[in-house]
Amino acid sequence: MLPTQHGLVGVRVVPGSATATGAAWAWQEPSVLLIEDDEADALLVEELVADCTPGMRLTWVRSLADARDAMAKETPDCVLLDLHLPDSHGLEGVARVRQHADVAVVVLTGLAEESAGLAAVAAGAQDYLVKGRVEAELFGRAVRYAIQRKLAEQAAAALQAGQLRAEENRRLERGLLPTPLLGDTPDLEVVARYLPGREQALLGGDFYDVVQTPDGSVHALIGDVSGHGPDEAALGVGLRIAWRTLVVSGATGARQLSTLEEILVAERTGEQIFATLTSLHLLPDGRSARVMRAGHPGMLLRAGDEVQWVEVPGGPALGVLPSGMARWPVEDVTLPAGAGIVLFTDGLFEGRTGPGHERLGEQGLLQAARASVALPAEEFVDRLIGHAEALAEDYGGLADDVAVVHLRWNRQPRPSKES
Repeated sequence: MLPTQHGLVGVRVVPGSATATGAAWAWQEPSVLLIEDDEADALLVEELVADCTPGMRLTWVRSLADARDAMAKETPDCVLLDLHLPDSHGLEGVARVRQHADVAVVVLTGLAEESAGLAAVAAGAQDYLVKGRVEAELFGRAVRYAIQRKLAEQAAAALQAGQLRAEENRRLERGLLPTPLLGDTPDLEVVARYLPGREQALLGGDFYDVVQTPDGSVHALIGDVSGHGPDEAALGVGLRIAWRTLVVSGATGARQLSTLEEILVAERTGEQIFATLTSLHLLPDGRSARVMRAGHPGMLLRAGDEVQWVEVPGGPALGVLPSGMARWPVEDVTLPAGAGIVLFTDGLFEGRTGPGHERLGEQGLLQAARASVALPAEEFVDRLIGHAEALAEDYGGLADDVAVVHLRWNRQPRPSKES
């Protein structure tokens, strides 16, 4: 509460301030919490406000306990703090105010305590004022400068936190987007791309991997953890590493997916989290592949001057059904000579392309692929992503991350035993 010549009132807002008169400038008079147990000193602060900053909203409390209650209801822009209060003394008050709210603090000291004001600034206050030696103009400027300094500190802290998050995201991305583990196989062409979603605001859970085993087989994985953020990205990294470990150790077939589901259920942060994926096994004969699909979109098959959408029978996404109930069939796909297989996440075709609910969709992606079928693999993949980006550009951009993996044997297939 604030003392006036006629008694105590809660908050005083004087008409005629920049806010009240609708002035065209951007500054809005601040709200200030005065923590002062001396009524005479509080009246002095009120007079300073009235003389220089009549639009300032000033609230007066007599102790830190009362200040804590006031800040729980509304966080002020600035706190004017006396260093000698019934429930605190000296720099302890600065620490306790900062503990309750991240606001600008201006310390009020006596003439003989100016060194205490300097110590308070060193302890985290933005400024100090000596009681009885402050003119109205200096008072208003000190409050405004303190608020701006605090905002600058908060902006610098947010920038540093953002840089740390960016570094963390880059580490997570390196886990999501590995270097393919291939042997000496010049005939195998692998093109992989990853594009973060809209404004790169949140890291997604898209992931992929490619591993070649000693028998010459090539295993590929692409997947997408639902949601965005570091938890989902970390889960995607864990699933990718687990899949690579399973492949290297010789685990094939549905055992791969059941193990990955166990890991997802154990590591996810909530029951609503699930993951879709496609696991591909290219046999060394170069003419066949085995595919397992867990709730993931289909794939594109490039052969000669044709592109087909291939979507083999599959099972549910990982983590959707109760443990042990899901089944994922292994489907064989015959590959024409020199065929390329394109795996991708749904961010490639789910971006908005119109003012309503229009999307590129699976059919639109297939048409774009057919229009680019003659391009080499790298240009083909880049053209698909660029086409999806261009269509979504005027409608917020691609809302989800995009991962694409293009695989192709650049050799004649080995004859089968039956031929």
